[in-house]
Order: sequence, then structure tokens, then C-alpha cells
Amino acid sequence: MRIKTGDKVLVIKGRDRGKSGVITAVDLIKNRVKIDGINMIKRHLKKNTRANNAGGIVEAPGSINASNVMLLDPGTGKPTRLGAHTMGEKKARVTKTSNTVIEDAKN
Repeated sequence: MRIKTGDKVLVIKGRDRGKSGVITAVDLIKNRVKIDGINMIKRHLKKNTRANNAGGIVEAPGSINASNVMLLDPGTGKPTRLGAHTMGEKKARVTKTSNTVIEDAKN
């Protein structure tokens, strides 16, 4: 999976098709991602005095399959595929449409 936490993506399939958001979590084993404001699910929580939980209905983003999202090109803002190029000893993520290198938040 070439998309990472913090990438801005566009949902291309499902009930939230056409919406975009930032990836908050990635599950590499299940090949799923969580996106802020996309695929919102409701959880009914019981009151818990030990954990200072008031209880009630809580809304949180659910995960969707990583194949249903496309990275948005930082320069053009259009959806694009990703490739990988080696630059010296490091590997870099490169967009296919504009051939620009995507900078990681960690670097």
C-alpha cells in the first residue's frame, strides 16, 4: 500500500464517492484506511464511571478498503496513481500524472 497517514485522498467507490479527506489511520494487514469525516458510524456506549465515560451515541469514522480511495495530487488537486522511484539510497513516492515527488511528514 503506497498511501500513508496524513495523505489527502478522494473516495472513488461507495456511498461517500466524490468526498475527500485526510487519512487518520492505516491498517496494513486488513488493507483498510480511516478517513476524517468519511464512512461515519454510530456506536452506542454504556455509561462507565471509572473511565469518565458519560455514555450515549458516539459518531466515529469507520474504515474503508484502500482500493476505494485515490491520492490527490498536491500540485493539481486531481486524483492520481502513485509510483516509486529510487533516489540514491532512498525510495520516493512519485505521482503518475505530474511526476512530482511527494514529501513525507516524517522526512
